[in-house]
Amino acid sequence: MAVVLVVDDEPLQRNILKTILDDEGHETYTASSGEEGLKIVKKFSPDVVLTDLKMEGMDGIEFIESIPREPFEPSVVVMTAYGTISSAVEAIRKGAFDYLTKPLNKDTLLLTVKRAVERSNLLKENIQLQRALYDRFSIEGIIGSSKKMQEAVEIMKKISSSSATVLILGESGTGKELVARAIHYNSQRKTKPFIAVNCTAIPENLIESELFGYEPGSFTGATSRNIGLFEAANGGTIFLDEIGDLPALTQSKILRVLQDKEIRRIGSRESIKADVRIIAATNKDLEEEISKKNFREDLYYRLKVITIELPPLRERKEDIPELVVFFIKKYNQEFGKRIKGIEEKAIKALIEYHWPGNIRQLESVVERAVIMCESPFIHLKDIKSELRLSHRSDIHDFDLPDEGIDFENLEKELLKKAMLKSNGIATKAAKLLGMSYKTFCYRWEKFNLDTPKEDTIP
Repeated sequence: MAVVLVVDDEPLQRNILKTILDDEGHETYTASSGEEGLKIVKKFSPDVVLTDLKMEGMDGIEFIESIPREPFEPSVVVMTAYGTISSAVEAIRKGAFDYLTKPLNKDTLLLTVKRAVERSNLLKENIQLQRALYDRFSIEGIIGSSKKMQEAVEIMKKISSSSATVLILGESGTGKELVARAIHYNSQRKTKPFIAVNCTAIPENLIESELFGYEPGSFTGATSRNIGLFEAANGGTIFLDEIGDLPALTQSKILRVLQDKEIRRIGSRESIKADVRIIAATNKDLEEEISKKNFREDLYYRLKVITIELPPLRERKEDIPELVVFFIKKYNQEFGKRIKGIEEKAIKALIEYHWPGNIRQLESVVERAVIMCESPFIHLKDIKSELRLSHRSDIHDFDLPDEGIDFENLEKELLKKAMLKSNGIATKAAKLLGMSYKTFCYRWEKFNLDTPKEDTIP
């Protein structure tokens, strides 16, 4: 059941409580004073502490204040006479979970202890989840020994203790959100919210209300107050992915947040203080967008206090073996598989591939291989179908014209041809281009291409 400590200077009361709690299956310890109780807390880390308030020497309030909060904080229930309930209220202010009035009722006692145990279990689970998050998104856990990735990691380490605004640059699928989370979970804001916003996923007419909230009656359909994402992230971090696609009006409002540290809900005349760290990301060339009048220059310079550039996977191929090992381990755990590794021919093929979808595409390929593989090792045949584009064309045989090429237009044409060849089936088109379905959909929407007849792109 649970570990329970009873602290009371009356021997008869201690013995009765121990008998009742032992009969319920709890592991019960007793202490005759607050000083003795602290020693037991440090030794046995009880889930629940039942303590009297009126004791010789250290009283109940002092005892509660002295209980260590690490590694886990116990749920404290104070016991007090009916005439001193005000003292119990004071104990709750100091951190107690609940109180019981003497003489104690057995059923009430057991119900209160049960609730206290449930609270302690929830607190433990929450702490364990938080620690798992910190471990998962530790800066040291960022995979990559290549020079460019190590440069990015060094910047992340230097800025982890600050609240400086960060701009992350990189192609789609290079791990921009992972880096943003790592920065957050290694900062002083790590216990506060981290809210990720894909700026391209929210319709233009809703983006402002989503980010800043609104008051009832501010527009048709606004029947109640809505808290925006900036307000919800107060004290923490908001990650604005693909910020280069934000409309001009929203850009100006984010500039105000950066300048004045305030937000204002739609329909409100009052400003709200916003203690939020902004981390933004984009795969666009913002300086070029500025020259096209698509992005505010003043916002750009506010965002790029710290800039982190993430290289595409084709420029850090030495990291591929390490990434593959990580993804194999990840999907072994997720799918209950026991894949030991990958054969040399297969890893060579992965290194030689040009990875238009970057790490996201590599992860997708490894995930599928882990699922489909029927032997202890992933073989070339397990990944060959996913990389067939590389066998159809060789970039080394491609002559780059002297006047250069319009890469975005070339990419757009490839997407359209793949969709045409696959009869409008996006999943087939994605495979033709050697990328994941999600990456294909993102790139299709990026160029605002017409929705195909068979509406296969959500």
